[in-house]
Amino acid sequence: MLRRPRYQPELEQMVEHSATTAAHSAAGEWSVVGEVLAFVARLLSGASARWIDSQPDICQRVYFANHTSHLDAIVLWSSLPFEVRYLTRPVAAKDYWEKSALRQYMTKSFNALLIDRKHIKVHQSPVDLMIREIGDTYSLLVFPEGHRGSDENVGEFKSGLYYLSKKRPDLELIPVYIDNLNRVLPRGEFLPVPLLSRITFGPPIWLETGESKNDFLSRARESVLRLKEH
Repeated sequence: MLRRPRYQPELEQMVEHSATTAAHSAAGEWSVVGEVLAFVARLLSGASARWIDSQPDICQRVYFANHTSHLDAIVLWSSLPFEVRYLTRPVAAKDYWEKSALRQYMTKSFNALLIDRKHIKVHQSPVDLMIREIGDTYSLLVFPEGHRGSDENVGEFKSGLYYLSKKRPDLELIPVYIDNLNRVLPRGEFLPVPLLSRITFGPPIWLETGESKNDFLSRARESVLRLKEH
């Protein structure tokens, strides 16, 4: 099983300082707007974050979660500590988030990576775009179901997470279970209803050597479902 390499203390401090500097640089002029959005998202969702056998870290990761609401991306992003948050790019559907000037403004504030689901090019696949955009600095926040499901069920995962892991096996994969957000912003509603929700982060997984696509996606999905019981 692949593991993140252990740095010497001096090198680890240099990496942390570099990443922290990058976080503040990435925030830039959008930091104030982003923090306001993060505060409002936490306030409306009442989201509490729990970490089970993992901790917040500035290392490059892929946070993958179940998807039940349009609020998922911003609430999950806002639940991360500041230094981690501004090194993490939520992956979102371009066709939804570019429908209005307000949505476009919001995506810039939390540095979202917009994916065109309708016009996928052979030499510009979503996975290739993600790998290019994160470089050796950013983490990603993805929803492998590819569409919104229900709070009671987590749909089958699309293949993107597998190919992302295959091309970047060094990335830690952190399962996340989002509970109750579909009731904060029910399908078809515009205004959120203030309720309590919970974000649970689980232990990291990696693509195993020789593991098939179906086996990996099934294991990744199960790692999210297990968090529902905690």
